[in-house]
Amino acid sequence: MSDQKITPNFWCNNNAKEAVEFWVEAFPDSKIKNVEYYPTEGLPDFQKDYAGKELTFEFELAGYNFMAINAGNEFKINPSISCFVNFDPKYDDKAEEHLNDLWDRLVEGGNALMPLDEYPFSKKYGWVQDKFGMSWQLILTNPEGEDRPKIIPSFLFASTNTKRAEEAINFYTDVFSDSKIGNLQRYPEDENNPLSGSIMFSDFQLNNEWFAAMDAGTEHEFVFNEALSMSVVCKDQNEIDYFWNKLSADPENEVCGWCKDKFGVSWQVVPENIKELLNKPDGFQKMMGMKKLVIADF
Repeated sequence: MSDQKITPNFWCNNNAKEAVEFWVEAFPDSKIKNVEYYPTEGLPDFQKDYAGKELTFEFELAGYNFMAINAGNEFKINPSISCFVNFDPKYDDKAEEHLNDLWDRLVEGGNALMPLDEYPFSKKYGWVQDKFGMSWQLILTNPEGEDRPKIIPSFLFASTNTKRAEEAINFYTDVFSDSKIGNLQRYPEDENNPLSGSIMFSDFQLNNEWFAAMDAGTEHEFVFNEALSMSVVCKDQNEIDYFWNKLSADPENEVCGWCKDKFGVSWQVVPENIKELLNKPDGFQKMMGMKKLVIADF
């Protein structure tokens, strides 16, 4: 497992290999790090067609770790969770050129959710949903601002979650150690604005990793779902128990180490030696029968 404690996981609809190869080719300094496979036997009926096929891809985009899960069409990625991609002229004298190049790669076959243009908050910014459904916010960073990493996952609180971004930020920074709130910008106080005083943009650290959150300024129907989850790597059963008890808020959505928090965000709470456990006799089948993962039961 990587040193990154929290890792975004993409649920891919039988096309994980194609998607990961596309992202790795699109982003500079990127690579596929590891591939795991479904067992060749012992799978439940609904998974028998996956026997021996790729299960997960661990990959790195511009130094940031991701995971892709090769599965069915049960879930579809939407813009409720996206990733900022920062291009900082302070460190890259061709930052704008590199931003334009990545935009051209991602928008091909995809959809521009916000066109690449100048905005009050950036001289160049665009929000694109690529052909695999993942959305990316490309931004030319103000070189005079505080340093931020190249890639930052971002939560958009929309639909039934609107105006809950601040609650979520406070919740997550309480759950995770080595956490703090960075920038926090609110919508202007205006009695005619239903978002008055809520979060226009904020970024924060969890376990020294940066994330962003905002309340949706326009009407959206999408909410968080399992198609983009966050895995939390735990050193032992005590840590698994801690995060499971803190994050799981919906017992009906507890399965195979997955749970949902009170905002609907999906988390995978997994031990750091999960590969070793799954390679034990019937390890995969044992995991499929669990809700919270119990190391001793493998």
